[in-house]
Amino acid sequence: MSQFNLADLWEAVADHVPERVALRCRGEQRTYAQLEERANRLAHWFLDQGVAPGQHIGLYLQNCFEYVEGTLAAYKIRAVPINVNYRYTADELQYLFNDADLVGVLNQSSYDERVAEVASGTPTLGWSLTPGEAYERALESSSAERDFDPRSGDDHYILYTGGTTGMPKGVVWRQEDAFFACMGGGDPSRPEVTSVQELIERIAPQQSTFLALAPLMHAAGGWTVMINLFGGNRVVLWAGPLDAAAVWHTIEQESVTTSSAVGDAVMRPLLDAWDAMEPKPDVSSLVAFSSGGAPLSPALRERFLSTFPSLPLSDGYGSSETGIQAGRVFVGPTGDKPESQFLARQAVVMDEETHQPVPPGSARVGRIARTGRIPLGYYNDPAKSAATFVEWDGKRWSLTGDMGTVANDGSITLLGRGSISINTGGEKVYPEEVEAVLRRNDAVYDVIVVGTPDERWGQRVVAVVQATPGTEPTEEDLRAQARRSLAGFKVPKQVIFVDNVVRSPTGKADYRWAADVAARS
Repeated sequence: MSQFNLADLWEAVADHVPERVALRCRGEQRTYAQLEERANRLAHWFLDQGVAPGQHIGLYLQNCFEYVEGTLAAYKIRAVPINVNYRYTADELQYLFNDADLVGVLNQSSYDERVAEVASGTPTLGWSLTPGEAYERALESSSAERDFDPRSGDDHYILYTGGTTGMPKGVVWRQEDAFFACMGGGDPSRPEVTSVQELIERIAPQQSTFLALAPLMHAAGGWTVMINLFGGNRVVLWAGPLDAAAVWHTIEQESVTTSSAVGDAVMRPLLDAWDAMEPKPDVSSLVAFSSGGAPLSPALRERFLSTFPSLPLSDGYGSSETGIQAGRVFVGPTGDKPESQFLARQAVVMDEETHQPVPPGSARVGRIARTGRIPLGYYNDPAKSAATFVEWDGKRWSLTGDMGTVANDGSITLLGRGSISINTGGEKVYPEEVEAVLRRNDAVYDVIVVGTPDERWGQRVVAVVQATPGTEPTEEDLRAQARRSLAGFKVPKQVIFVDNVVRSPTGKADYRWAADVAARS
């Protein structure tokens, strides 16, 4: 039986460091022992509701203690916690509840009305529980004993993803594979552990503090929180909307040692707030900062390194279908020389038609693919599973939505998402490449590039731009800048200025919104 089960791993860590603080949120805290006891009680309450191994429990919550308790409690009884995007519309929520076959849901009281609306159309949903008095009564009335049935690394971990380019879909992993591929085996910067005991032995004697800014319902939040809990660290959960100035004060007050932004959407307001703050808070406790879950532009990476020249900045790359796949750690004011890097793990660029790796140096574009520890497939979707998880050369591969090329030395250059590429006159344009060029202009606060119908070219490239306050960039200036760095067919034919660029709560570009803006202009 596979030994790397997420509940087993958590229990081993909690037993080793019971008195350490595991979580802080809104000024309150839970030690490892307290979190373990509450998760046991909630797990017994789940069992009393008739939850069986393999069944799915929705977590329709913003960042809070109950999200982590619900996750651990589900794993303890071999059930599967399902992340629910709290920004979903009623239609998206209804689709997810049914697609995931939810038998119950933990939800904040502010979502009670929406849950009641969706429940009537979800035949499998039998109960809901809201943090507060009812939740605490449920825990008080349930056993704190750890007397659950044996578990396995083959138990499922499911992460729902999507919603910006299609309806949400559940990526199904074996827990053992997810522990290593998504959670770095407890530490993605170190070699894989070979036993639970080895994981325990490498818990540092000095506890570090991680500030979790990303939503737990997103991989960027869920994975990093679990990585830190498996390391015996202290996690501060950010609750509520992002307040960039308050983030810096929290780093000072909580003596935060590490934190992570979700690409430009979080990094830019953080740096803007820092520049405006006088006096500056004391953030000398920080030893590293990272970004993941959304692209971090070179311009903002360089700005961060110029602001904090002695602070290492890690820029990670991965997806729900591959886990943490690659990353680099930069230091210094220019960031042109990485201090260290972990290259793409078991990755190739695969031709979409032949399912063969593209030859290095050929300049041929293909889909980034990974082998090794990859998902089992998509839940309830065999057709999409067959298209994404393919076999080649006796191995299973996960074909991501990202496109790339391979240089002669085998290094991979990411071009962007194939699903949002623009076909203009037979040439493919990857929006993220054009966006990165436009972001070099200080007058561009944010930008999304999309394709719109064109009688001559099929599609034309359009940039939807939010200007930096106090600046007045022109369409001519931005097109001229793009022309200096890009082939002519990649230069935006039109630039549309908006008050605010719309992104998801996890910082990802809302290409459907941008395409609608472009279509109406």
